[in-house]
Amino acid sequence: MPGFVRRMLFDKDSTRRSSFFLLPVLGSAPETGVEVGGSALYSFYTDTAHKNTRVSNIFGYATITTKGQERTSLSTSYWAPQNAWHYIAAVSFINFPSDFYGIGDNTLKANQDHMGQKRFKVNFEADKNLGSGIYLGVVAGGFNYSFNDKDPGGIFDTDPRVEFRNGGATAFIGPSLIYDTRNNNTYTTKGMVITSYFNLMKGLFGNNSYQGGFFNIEYAQFFKLNKRFVLGLDIQDQNLTGAQSPFYLMPALGSDEMMRGYYNGRYRDRNLVAGQTELRYRLSDRIGVVGFVGTGTVFNQAFSFNKLKPNYGGGLRYFFDVEKGLSVRMDYGFGEKPAGEQRQSGLYLGLGESF
Repeated sequence: MPGFVRRMLFDKDSTRRSSFFLLPVLGSAPETGVEVGGSALYSFYTDTAHKNTRVSNIFGYATITTKGQERTSLSTSYWAPQNAWHYIAAVSFINFPSDFYGIGDNTLKANQDHMGQKRFKVNFEADKNLGSGIYLGVVAGGFNYSFNDKDPGGIFDTDPRVEFRNGGATAFIGPSLIYDTRNNNTYTTKGMVITSYFNLMKGLFGNNSYQGGFFNIEYAQFFKLNKRFVLGLDIQDQNLTGAQSPFYLMPALGSDEMMRGYYNGRYRDRNLVAGQTELRYRLSDRIGVVGFVGTGTVFNQAFSFNKLKPNYGGGLRYFFDVEKGLSVRMDYGFGEKPAGEQRQSGLYLGLGESF
């Protein structure tokens, strides 16, 4: 085994030096053919003298398919010395197929509409540490979406609730407010974090008629039950505001972080509420296992407990950087079983914890 691979996977380091990790990507689907690529994570401390300074990182991801699609992204989470400031920046481009099922919480598998999607997005966030775990900042950025319906005459064309079918360019800016008492930002064992922001959005160019807003608030808390067990709780609310509802800006149920087991976009609407709890067990310094359960839904105006959908599952963790708490994550999640359909499920591979 090459020396750099051995160091990347097995070396234990307590010197707070920087580290680098590579993860190959290989997949296959009828609409993409074979997809190959990789992701890379470079993690570091901006201040090695003070133990409270959190881990910063630069993350890159790129794949290409045999049918000419691609996904690329570059992002960073930068913690200034002693966490005086926290900066987040990202730029991404995707040219990749996606599926549209309609709008609402009761869409049907039979209405699956294959689409081509192109999206360019850039965003930046700066948060100032005001003390006592409070951060106040600003979020800004922009994006441009375009869509190509592969199944003309399907629900994407016929559903009257679909607005801005052609996509469009939008800029956004707004405030962010965070309360963060976590003991660690990568593998938290105690403390809590409440993250909130509100984006004021304005359409650009041919999409200049759109104006609206997007509100997000997420609460996560962690309880150290003993040396090896940690219990995490996570609750999120998202709301699209304004008179117009571009379908691609609607909150969508399902991701590799929340409501694992649901295809992202199977259910979408103007509002989303979801929550989950995850029990994490550290078998050793290197290996961990988790089990999770959750529930959530999307809705237009009125929330109803009867509309909540379940999810559950489990996963494995390999900690490639024990000192920083950085891991490779593999989860398998299950969702509901709609009448006449198979139970929804999904496999997720990634770097870092889900929340």
